[in-house]
Amino acid sequence: MSTKIGFIGLGIMGAPMAVNLVKAGFEVTGYNRSPAKVEQLVAAGGQGAKDIAGAVADADVSLRLGVGATGLDVENTTVALADGTSIAGTHVVIATGSRARRLAFTAADAILSLRTRDDVTRLNGSLSQLAPASVVAVIGGGFIGAEVATALHARGLAPIVLEASERPLVGVLGSEVSSWLAGLAPEYGVELRNDQRIADVVRSHEGFAVVFDDERRLEALMVVEGSGALPNVEWLSSSGLSVDNGVVVDEHLLATDHVAAIGDVARFLWPSVSGAEWVRIEHWQIAADHAARLARYWMTGDAPVDPLIPYFWSAQYGQKIQMLGHARPSDDVTRVGVVAPDKWVAIYSRDGVVTGVVALNSPRALMLSKVLLQSSTALDDALARAPWAV
Repeated sequence: MSTKIGFIGLGIMGAPMAVNLVKAGFEVTGYNRSPAKVEQLVAAGGQGAKDIAGAVADADVSLRLGVGATGLDVENTTVALADGTSIAGTHVVIATGSRARRLAFTAADAILSLRTRDDVTRLNGSLSQLAPASVVAVIGGGFIGAEVATALHARGLAPIVLEASERPLVGVLGSEVSSWLAGLAPEYGVELRNDQRIADVVRSHEGFAVVFDDERRLEALMVVEGSGALPNVEWLSSSGLSVDNGVVVDEHLLATDHVAAIGDVARFLWPSVSGAEWVRIEHWQIAADHAARLARYWMTGDAPVDPLIPYFWSAQYGQKIQMLGHARPSDDVTRVGVVAPDKWVAIYSRDGVVTGVVALNSPRALMLSKVLLQSSTALDDALARAPWAV
């Protein structure tokens, strides 16, 4: 019997995997709820959205776009679709990604988020109606919120970023590193307000009013929310798969022998240099690495030899933040090499072992430091070797 693989969520990272599997002789059918997924928000108007159908058109991948999956029969590897049809195969890849987390505000239906191509279209349509210097409230000062605020500022608008924590990214990068980045927004000309307690967002004569728990109000013509993301797993509720903050998979990204999950939707055991830990990581590089590793495993039966090293970057407020590894906010951090306000590298460590590297505007030094995460490296040895200085 030929091997037929169904991709549920044929997004930017699933498409290359599908193409590689077709080249290896597999029969592949891809399903996507929308025609494409967002690549990035472009300040000029969203030209970065990719057409996934075009990316796989030449690879003889059968596509079903605009129809979502509603259920999975694991035993028969059969996927139920929203239009009442179902497709059976021999293998299934769950790549449904994640969606924007939405807070329960009164005006929630009118608040914009940024996760899909439709979101970009809606956002740009709303932005085109705003006059220069119009106030846009951005709820959340994390990566999405900061990147949105940067794009809004570039369009001549006046974003005000409302962050609940003492500083943006403190829950991701830790107290010390987040303090080094605290000046990026104001130096770029974006107003950042920390320790904000939002009680509600309502419609007003100005457009919207952000209501705080002390009854203060911020009037804005538009509100964009960047409050994190949730894995798209609801359609698997009756599948029998283990779902716990994502689809739980093994070291080969398999939930069962013939069902796999990759990217944002997968919760996997990551063998980090400081010990294995269960993680779900919402980074493009992880999704790309997952796709490549699963394709290799299904094509050859061989597990990758190289360690999986998480990587992400964020362009915000005219600066570039990059990080390798999956350090905890509580890890120790040591800045190394030449340190300047707008250019530095820092090493995370836990119990004397390197767990990550973070950099501001230092891409070469960061990538040279990747060697520190390819095997367990003591912090003292890392400081002695100083690969970032090569």
